[in-house]
Amino acid sequence: MKLTIALGQMNVQLGNPQANLQKVAEFAAQAADMGADWLLLPELWSTGYDLQRAKEYATAVTHGIFAETAVLARNHRLAIIGSCLSDLGEGRVGNTAVYHNPAGEIQATYSKTHLFRLMDEDQYLTVGDALTPVETAWGKAGLAICYDLRFPELFRWYALRGARLMLLPAEWPQPRLAHWRTLLQARAIENQLFVAACNRVGEANGQIFFGHSCVVDPWGEVVLEMSEDEGVATAVLDLSMVDNVRAQIPVFADRRPDLYGEIGE
Repeated sequence: MKLTIALGQMNVQLGNPQANLQKVAEFAAQAADMGADWLLLPELWSTGYDLQRAKEYATAVTHGIFAETAVLARNHRLAIIGSCLSDLGEGRVGNTAVYHNPAGEIQATYSKTHLFRLMDEDQYLTVGDALTPVETAWGKAGLAICYDLRFPELFRWYALRGARLMLLPAEWPQPRLAHWRTLLQARAIENQLFVAACNRVGEANGQIFFGHSCVVDPWGEVVLEMSEDEGVATAVLDLSMVDNVRAQIPVFADRRPDLYGEIGE
């Protein structure tokens, strides 16, 4: 069974949830018309890095912008994945990715487990404390967010638990395009899985975001790479490729956790 995934690369309007929601509604309609099964959005797509006002925007994942996203998923019969600011209780705010399935139901949530100091996340956000595999009709997927890409242990944890695809919303700025491409390919190659990553475009708070949202296959080949323009693009993924690659180069059978320990013990 093949999965058609759409990447919704958008110019996030800082501190303007309604304008951003309208853009996502347009993207969801386009993705559905293009035959997509899933739509992947950037990190903090509803507000951008307006973190000084994070507590004003944050809601429970069943309310606010999350609930409106659920309606779009249900109306378009489209799984939608992206991160927004969530209320974790007791005054805590998370950078939280939600997987809404095509029925508009929350199938998984993940709050960013590595906070990026260069964009002051550690000053305003609460670190997540759990990793979240997602059971889908195409097999297991894993959720990660932006800076998490620099932590190979996280991706290996998912791979060891059967993930065939990693989903990564991001706001990855200039000048680190080479890091972005290299790390996406490295995570795909070393874990022999697909990586789908959606980055934003545009400018905010003096930062320029270059887009180049990507899908990388288990051999590390780039299946899709977008430009620096806003828009929707799709890729068709044959998830059985994961099994074929792992059979040809049996990395997981050849691991030596007796020497270096097991991930997630």
